[in-house]
Amino acid sequence: MRRIIYVITMGFLAFLICFSNPALSQYHDFPHYHYMEVTKESEIYSWVGEHIIKVGLFKKGQILKVAEEEGEESGNYALHFGNGIGYIAKGNLKEIQKTAFPSDPFSTNPLHKKAAQNLMITKVTQIYSAPDTDSQPIAILRENLRYPVLDKLQDPFHQTWYEINLGDRLGYISDRNAELDNGIPLLTYHHVLKDTKHFRHTSTTTSLTAFCEQMAYLKRAGYTTISLYELEGYLSGSINLPAKVVGLTFDDGLKSVYRYAYPILKENGQKATLFIISSRIKRHPQKWDPDTLQFLSFPELYAMQDVFDIQSHTHFLHRFSKKNQQPILLSRSYHNILYDFKRSRQVLSQLNPHMFYLSYPFGRYNLKAMKAAKQAGFHLAVTTVKGKVKLGDNPFSLKRLYILRTDPIEKMAKMIANKST
Repeated sequence: MRRIIYVITMGFLAFLICFSNPALSQYHDFPHYHYMEVTKESEIYSWVGEHIIKVGLFKKGQILKVAEEEGEESGNYALHFGNGIGYIAKGNLKEIQKTAFPSDPFSTNPLHKKAAQNLMITKVTQIYSAPDTDSQPIAILRENLRYPVLDKLQDPFHQTWYEINLGDRLGYISDRNAELDNGIPLLTYHHVLKDTKHFRHTSTTTSLTAFCEQMAYLKRAGYTTISLYELEGYLSGSINLPAKVVGLTFDDGLKSVYRYAYPILKENGQKATLFIISSRIKRHPQKWDPDTLQFLSFPELYAMQDVFDIQSHTHFLHRFSKKNQQPILLSRSYHNILYDFKRSRQVLSQLNPHMFYLSYPFGRYNLKAMKAAKQAGFHLAVTTVKGKVKLGDNPFSLKRLYILRTDPIEKMAKMIANKST
């Protein structure tokens, strides 16, 4: 049952990614608008990641634009909220005439702009009707949200304000109450082992103890683990996400991930992306041997899909050249790379029909590989270049972070925090 729910959720997210229009993500064109006044304080709900939650509150007496959802009979109206749609109770609104206003407050050009930056809302935050703390508060945003910014302004006292769209009206948030989004951390893992004489000094091996502590910290600190479908939505500006998110990625498809990482993530309610070398999948599970590199089997991969989203780590290109000890991908022709990428997608599609994401072998890539990734049908590709994923990044050269098994939790916390780079 859990696997069925997971597959349905991933399919829904993939549908949103495939059919959302980034150009309209900040300004959804509802077919019919109603001009409304809020008759009493009213909660706003919206999809944030995979869940619909309370996200804010409109103050009594405020005006906004709402729309009926086509084909829906509910007690809520839809309104523009962040990168998506919010919902507000019909019983808390009364319709007003557009002509009652000396000028249309909803036709301001900035509302149609594509946001290029987000705010991190980490505490309950007031939204004002003007960039002035003496102006009337129009709404409140709840904590742990990312919200798109239309413009950045300064008042006469040199205080910075951020202009946003809420319900097709402009609102303003002081920089004292929020900070700019510095990107989403993607953490990289390969091998997870208990203490063993082999692989102990390999940088890509994480000890079981360290991994347990790292995942426990993420849960304790309130981080939501996101899929790459959600990350793609973040980059295209088509979905809302919490402020505190992190992506977990595992390269290669080693059996130790099934034995050690999978149970921990499942118990914590965390999810991750598993990049598989498709030519190395075993037909049947191997007997566990911590002193050799063992790859996952089809039965194990099927069993892990309630936690892991299966994606591509190429087919035959995960090797070093005998001539120069460089990844062979760097010396292959464009057509050879393209064929391999397509072959990997074909093999892995039996595990996941939404094969949209690629991890380059050893994190190395060039322009040919980037072009081939796009042509093969991938939407994003990740590297091992250090850094966070930020709005405006090239989707085929996304950065990641690596936490060493010897790194203290304090260092990890600092690396993934919003103010780090």
